[in-house]
Amino acid sequence: MSLRDHLYELRNRLGWALLFLTIGSVFGFIWWSWRILGAPSLGDIIISPYCGIPLEDRFNQNQECQLLQTQPFEAFMIQLKVGAAAGAVLTSPLWLNQLWRFIAPGLYAKERKFALIFVGVASLLFLAGAVLAFYVVPQGLSVLVGFGDNKFLTALSGTAYIDFVLALLIIFGVSFELPLVVVMLNAVGILPYEKLKRWRRGLVFGLFVFAAFATPGTDPISMVALAISLALLFEMATQIARLHDKRKARKRVEEGFGPEENWDKLSDDEASPFDYTPTQVEDSGTAGRTATQAAPPQAQAAQAQAAQAQGQGQPVQPQSPAQPTPPAAQPERRVNYDDDAT
Repeated sequence: MSLRDHLYELRNRLGWALLFLTIGSVFGFIWWSWRILGAPSLGDIIISPYCGIPLEDRFNQNQECQLLQTQPFEAFMIQLKVGAAAGAVLTSPLWLNQLWRFIAPGLYAKERKFALIFVGVASLLFLAGAVLAFYVVPQGLSVLVGFGDNKFLTALSGTAYIDFVLALLIIFGVSFELPLVVVMLNAVGILPYEKLKRWRRGLVFGLFVFAAFATPGTDPISMVALAISLALLFEMATQIARLHDKRKARKRVEEGFGPEENWDKLSDDEASPFDYTPTQVEDSGTAGRTATQAAPPQAQAAQAQAAQAQGQGQPVQPQSPAQPTPPAAQPERRVNYDDDAT
C-alpha cells in the first residue's frame, strides 16, 4: 500500500472507532437512569459507594441517598461524563479491534501473538484494579467522615464525588499494570531476576511511597489497599521472572552455553573463547561425479574430440593444456601531490 492508501485506511479505522465510542456514550447516557431487566442503573452503581456511608453521618432527604447539585447543568455534565466513560469501556472490543486491524498487517505472526497476550492480560489487570478501587471507596469515605466527633455532616457535591471515584478507578487500574511491565522487561533481558531479588526491599518501599502520592484521597484505607496489592503483584512478577530465567539458563546449557564458560561476564574488549581453527570442508556436490563430469568445459570438449577421432581410426593429437586468460590490464593511476599536502 502507498502512503496515501495507508492514510485512507487510518481515516476509515478511526472513523469506525469514533462511531463505536459515540454509540457507547449514548447508551451510557441512557443507562444512567435506565434499569435493564431489573438490574441497577448506572447512576445507582456510581452512587452506591457514597450510600455506604452511615445514614447518620451524611446528608439525606426523605431517607434517600442523593448528591448535591451546586451549579446549573452539573447533573447533566456528570451524566454525560460517566456515560461516556462507561460507553468507552463497554465498546472497547469494537474500537480496539479497528485499531488492531490497522496495526496487525505490519506485524509478524509471533509479534501478533505477543501483542494479543499483552492486550488481554493488560485488560484483565486494569479491570481487577478498577473493581478493587470500587470496593475501597466506601471504606475510605467512612474513615474520612468519621473524624470530627460527629460535629460535621457530609454533603458531597456531585462533581467532587464523581471526579474522586473516576480518578481512583483509573489510578488503581493503571497501577495494576506493574507486573506486566516487570515481566516484559525481564523477557527482553533488561531486568533479570537477580536484580529484582537484590532490589526487592527498596522497590517494595517505593511502591508504598507511590501509593501514598497516587491515591487522590487522604484516607489510609485507599493507600494501604493499593500498596499491598502492588506489593503482591510485584512478588508474583518476580517469581515469574525467576522461572523464566531458570528456563533460559537451562536452555543455554543444552545449547552448550552453560555457566562454566562465564561468557556473560566477559568485558567488551575481551574476545570470546571460540576455536578459530578452520576445518576442511568437502564439496558434496562433486563427490559423486566422474572425472569427465568434474572437468571444466574446455577439457570435456577436448575429451569428446579425442573419443570421436579414435572411433574413426585417426591418430589422436595430444591436446595442449588450456592457457588461462590473462587478466585485463588495469589503467595506470597517477596521483598528484600538492607541495603543501601533509
